[in-house]
Amino acid sequence: MLILRCIEIMIHISEQLLCEASTVYKYIQEDGSNRGTYGKLVCTNFKIAFLDDDSTSDDNEPQLKNKIIGENDITLQCVDQIYGVYDEKKKLLTGQLRKYPEKLIIYCKDLRVFNFCLRYTKEEEVKRIVSGIIHHSQTPKLLKRLFLFSYASAAPNNTDGRNQTVMFDTLEDWRDELERTKGNVQYKAVSTNEGYKVSEKLPLYFVVPICVSEESILKYEGRGIPIWCWSCHNGAALLKMSAFPKEQDDSTSQMQKAFLDGIYRTIRKPPYELLKTDDLSSSLPSLQEIQTAYTRFKQLFLIDNSTDFWATDVKWFSLLESTNWLEIIRRVLKKAIEVVECLERQHTNVLLIEESATDLCCVISSLVQVMMDSYSRTKLGFQSLIQKEWVIGGHGFLDRCNHLHKSDKEEAPVFLLLLNCVWQLVQQYPPAFEFTETYLTVLSDSLYVPIFSTFFFNSQHQKDTTTTGESLKTQSSPFRFLTVWDWSVQFDLKAQAFLNNPLYAEKPKPEKSQRKTARFKHQRQLSLPLTQTKSSPKRGFFREETDHLIKNILGKRIGKFINSSDEPPNSFREFYDSWHSKPVDYHGLLLPRIDGPEIKVWAQRYLRWIPEAQLHGGGTIATAAKILDLMKEVQNLQVKMDEEHSQAVSGDIHAVPMLRSSARLSSLFPFALLQRQSVKPALPTSTWKDLEDEDDLVKRDDEFVDLSSDVL
Repeated sequence: MLILRCIEIMIHISEQLLCEASTVYKYIQEDGSNRGTYGKLVCTNFKIAFLDDDSTSDDNEPQLKNKIIGENDITLQCVDQIYGVYDEKKKLLTGQLRKYPEKLIIYCKDLRVFNFCLRYTKEEEVKRIVSGIIHHSQTPKLLKRLFLFSYASAAPNNTDGRNQTVMFDTLEDWRDELERTKGNVQYKAVSTNEGYKVSEKLPLYFVVPICVSEESILKYEGRGIPIWCWSCHNGAALLKMSAFPKEQDDSTSQMQKAFLDGIYRTIRKPPYELLKTDDLSSSLPSLQEIQTAYTRFKQLFLIDNSTDFWATDVKWFSLLESTNWLEIIRRVLKKAIEVVECLERQHTNVLLIEESATDLCCVISSLVQVMMDSYSRTKLGFQSLIQKEWVIGGHGFLDRCNHLHKSDKEEAPVFLLLLNCVWQLVQQYPPAFEFTETYLTVLSDSLYVPIFSTFFFNSQHQKDTTTTGESLKTQSSPFRFLTVWDWSVQFDLKAQAFLNNPLYAEKPKPEKSQRKTARFKHQRQLSLPLTQTKSSPKRGFFREETDHLIKNILGKRIGKFINSSDEPPNSFREFYDSWHSKPVDYHGLLLPRIDGPEIKVWAQRYLRWIPEAQLHGGGTIATAAKILDLMKEVQNLQVKMDEEHSQAVSGDIHAVPMLRSSARLSSLFPFALLQRQSVKPALPTSTWKDLEDEDDLVKRDDEFVDLSSDVL
């Protein structure tokens, strides 16, 4: 029976079994009682999987069941760190081992923790499985050795890969986006980079100001060229630019300065009256700071057992603050609001500058569009946004996620930072989003599923050259990469229902009689009341800020943001407070609340695997369950009314997911049901085992622990 189940874990003929071990004991994360189940631990070229001997009850299966990744499956790219236990002491496992552990602990990037006991496993099997897991999940590898290519070489051809998401891999896609945002008057889509003759880092097609010549784009491989991201309803645009390298000799710097002067003279004329520049490398945390903060932050959720959980409970908020992760989220959201103010209230173009314009530029430009453009808050709109700004925009997913384990220095959770920021908006304004927090959580998990090409390349060039290189001549069939946006690959229709927000306030369509009058008006009505702005004299695109911009692009450090002389210093606060004093228009401008405790921990993603943190019959899922019950009741009444009116029998309605009784659910839903209960120890403190007097515990202050010494 176990052999048959071992065969069943293979998702495709391209998946190969590499090593296995029998009589492995998997611990259940609970109360330190060492309870668990026996089974077989296997490692394939796709994942690590545990096959338990006991059949799992259907009553305990999560409703959001992934068709690719099982509850006890870990993709090789999802493995974060592996520890071995020797005589009750943990040791990080890397490379060749002289002695093999009696216990194996696998920490995952989706924050799951697996504990395996190998005491009852044959010694030879222990050596094979431990060595195999370390080798295939931790050692550097070549790009084409990823399971992504094995799967794509024989991928099924029966999926709708695009799934109506705009992929931005054609010139027409960019022209349609220009037309949608009314930016086609001032900007143009260009094909100058066809064949990647300008730069391998740029996409084949992109958008620039209409008066920028092809010669200018070719001059310095696309550097120093303002590239269009999005146009506001008032004509102001959001642009980005990759800066020149900081280390340059004098002659090169002079040539680059002359080039920028030429760009200035070319596009100084209207309609580019105003421009504000922002060097994100000086106004936001560095990638290294972001990585350090997240490394500290995730340690709070990688819990081995109940004892560890309760040991940190008494000082959890101190530990959370010391990570600085929530502060980084707050700073990023604040920066996005600053950009929104320039575009919306000041009617000013904003140019974001970064060394490569593929990291923090992607975060800020995406957040601005989510806040200002209601289309980006629909599921298709958000997916198209990720395609435009991140996938085609050249974000280095391969390096930032460290999929190849080649360089830890390049690793940084930039895309996770965006999802954390978007989640803040989703939980503050649920009716404004067509998708749910479960959608964002599943999307973050998909970063580590190597059957989708979406998050496994550094650029469009890398993907194209890898799939059309000489090595492909030996392939019997071309690669057919799947996109993550085809959710049917991972979930059935019932599970996909959890990705859609049933409370989404869908934008009403205008009546036919109103369409003509509304044709020349922007369709996104703003919550912020219209404010009078001073009419500015015609100024060139770079007229009054050329020197600042040139210094910025050449790598010189300048101020965080260039303020015009007639702008009050508290302009941001006025804009922020004014918007929050008005009723929210869910189809208009959205500004997140960023003061103090308004920035919260994304509980569903970070706490879903910790039974001790669950709320029995509570949490957001309890509210959602009640609302969905009411919606189901309304739908049933509507069906009955329709039947009585038409005397026709209708089929079952499946638009709303059916939830079990909210009393049986926990805040871990839909990733897990109410399966286990954890008893909080009588002395919930880091030294509860030391038999201290209760009086001493009461008097002792909350401990503040610096996690920096624990970061590897």
